[in-house]
This record gives sequence, structure tokens and C-alpha cells, in this order.
Amino acid sequence: MSLEELWQLFPIVLTPHDPRWAEQAAAEISRLETLLAEYAPVISHVGSTAIPDIQAKPIVDILVEVSPVVSLLEIKETLTRAGYICMALSADRLSLNKGYTPEGYADEVFHIHIHRLSDNAEIAFRDYLRAHPAAAREYENLKLSLLPTFRNDRDAYTEAKSEFVRGIVSLARRRPQGEEPAG
Repeated sequence: MSLEELWQLFPIVLTPHDPRWAEQAAAEISRLETLLAEYAPVISHVGSTAIPDIQAKPIVDILVEVSPVVSLLEIKETLTRAGYICMALSADRLSLNKGYTPEGYADEVFHIHIHRLSDNAEIAFRDYLRAHPAAAREYENLKLSLLPTFRNDRDAYTEAKSEFVRGIVSLARRRPQGEEPAG
């Protein structure tokens, strides 16, 4: 299947926040902790489904942090044997998906991001938006504004959000959580 055909089968859809996402994340994290126990991972629910009260793609993002000495190739083999689909592998990162079927999305869909310890901008982003509802709402509005143009182009959608995300991560790393900018 071409990338364009995949994007047609799996369009970007935004839905109101669903409290079941936290439950799905907890169950999947438990499964990953068992599968990856020998690697001593630090596992977190990240992404928009981890931010209350904003619309999100109904895809639960999970960040798995592992030591730099851990072989990402071994983790890839472990997780693909367990039914995850490898999407990308580099020296320091691994991305896997679960819940994509030939008919479209399954009832539960996950993106698993394997990074090295402390490579966790996703956590800074999540925590900042949780602590700053106005910024979370601004992010939601940005996503909604991009949806009509990029519904079937996930890469362009992600790129169009990247400046906002980088700005929030920069703010999060400069200021303690909950502290508002002086103004």
C-alpha cells in the first residue's frame, strides 16, 4: 500500500477527550512493562490523549525510555513478536504501532515511542499543557484548524504543529510547572 493509500485508510480524526484513554494507556503500559522488564524501562502516557479536556486523535501515545546501553533492535524484535508493527528505527529511537488493520483502525490504537532515558520532550509538553489549560486550548484550536487541510497527510499535520510544540517544550524547560509568565 502506498503512503497516500494508508493515509486514506487511516485519516486524522479528532474526538472529544475520552477518559477511557487513561485506562487503555495503563493497561498497555502494564503489558509493555511485562514485555520489556529486562530492560528496566520508564514508561509514560504522553500525547494529546494524556491531556484532559482537549480533542485528540483516538490514538494513545506511550513513551518508553530505556538506557543507552539497551539494544533497540532487541526491543524491536521483542515487540514485533508481540504484535506491534515497527514504523521506524534509528540509533536512538524506535517507533511502533498497534491497532492498525486492513479495514482501518481497531477499537484501541497505540503509538509506542522508544527513546533513550531523558529524551522525553513529550513529557515536558504534556505536563505543561496539563498545568496551563489556556495553552492546551490553544493547541486544540491549532489542531482543529489544521484538520481540514491535513486530514489525509499525517506527516504534514505533524510538521504544521511542530513550531507550537517546540515553543511549549522550551517554555516548560525554562519555568517550573504552574508558574505563569510575567507579563
